[in-house]
Amino acid sequence: MDWPTGLLGFAAGLLISVATAPVGVSGAVFLLPVQVSVLGVPSPAVTPTNLLYNVVAGPGALLRHHRSGGLREPLTRLLVLGTVPGVVVGAVIRVFAVPGPSVFRLLIAVLLLPLGGWLCLRTLHRAARTAAAREPSEVSPRTVTRLAMAVGVVGGIYGIGGGSLLGPILVGRGMPVAKVAPAALAATFVTSVVGAGTYALLSLTTTGDIAPYWSLGLACGLGGLCGGYLGARLQPRLPETALRLLLGVLALGIGGLYAIQIAR
Repeated sequence: MDWPTGLLGFAAGLLISVATAPVGVSGAVFLLPVQVSVLGVPSPAVTPTNLLYNVVAGPGALLRHHRSGGLREPLTRLLVLGTVPGVVVGAVIRVFAVPGPSVFRLLIAVLLLPLGGWLCLRTLHRAARTAAAREPSEVSPRTVTRLAMAVGVVGGIYGIGGGSLLGPILVGRGMPVAKVAPAALAATFVTSVVGAGTYALLSLTTTGDIAPYWSLGLACGLGGLCGGYLGARLQPRLPETALRLLLGVLALGIGGLYAIQIAR
């Protein structure tokens, strides 16, 4: 990795994580297309490289949430219990069943297009109602753990740790962002540690670009480390509706870009 590539990776990780950390997303879901299309990381090595980004970037936001007491909620434990075994299964599927770049781009489009549309519609619908008229719905611990396991599988395939999916789903079910964000980031961090380790082990027994690109993952992660801390610090001061809409629009844009590439 040369210096311009490293600086670009650092800047991308910084800018993305500042915008996404306040809602419990590490930013890996938006960094991955940058790694594929701009930084030229091949598939499937891009997935563990993205997980490595989460490992390095995670402590920034988690440190801030730890100081505010946000990591003591039972939700954190439930999400970790579900996502950790899921990411191991997802890593195995990614290496042996979804190796091609075309299939990978299709997966990105299928994941991000509905997620982005759902985020935008849910946010606009939520903004149209008054807080008094909205009653949050309870989610059982078993449902949370099963959902976390399913998201862990997707995260292991996609290299996102799962927080970008868990956060919107749980907040959409009525949980407050202040409760979901620390738990989702903690689950993303722990899951990414396990996922990156799984890919490193698989690379010892399987040919191809499976091991993470360590230097690039570290450069992006250092940017995410700084941006994640700033984003978590800014969370109480930023308008929630605007952030959710921004995430939805970004997801739609990235998913649409890959859908166009597949169509060509």
